[in-house]
Amino acid sequence: MSGREGQVGRVVYEYALLRVVPRVERGECFNAGVLVYCRARSFVAARTHLDETKLRALDPGADVAGVLAALRAVEGVCAGGAEAGQAAGDDAGRRFRWLIAPRSTVVQPGPVHTGLTADPVAEAGRLLDLLVK
Repeated sequence: MSGREGQVGRVVYEYALLRVVPRVERGECFNAGVLVYCRARSFVAARTHLDETKLRALDPGADVAGVLAALRAVEGVCAGGAEAGQAAGDDAGRRFRWLIAPRSTVVQPGPVHTGLTADPVAEAGRLLDLLVK
């Protein structure tokens, strides 16, 4: 099978890691999630996993509930509907672009990367396992 045949049915997707930066002034961070966007499938999703041990190692006084709430909010924006709040009416691409905008908060997006996949839903889980857990 040629490389071209192996790519039939695959589409371009973009992804960015979600990083937890417990003390922004120190710049220390760790991965706690991934955002995946596929324009061809009108798909956007976030998969998250907070390692509370890492969080407390970087900041013993960290607000674990607050970080979890921020991660859940990102998942809600991706899901759309009432969970997305003001972004509820936006398409998947606009929600992704809003979520990857730089910000100086405890949960920050990393740079955007691209890839090819036949299944964006499965890709989100694969990236979470590979880059976060």
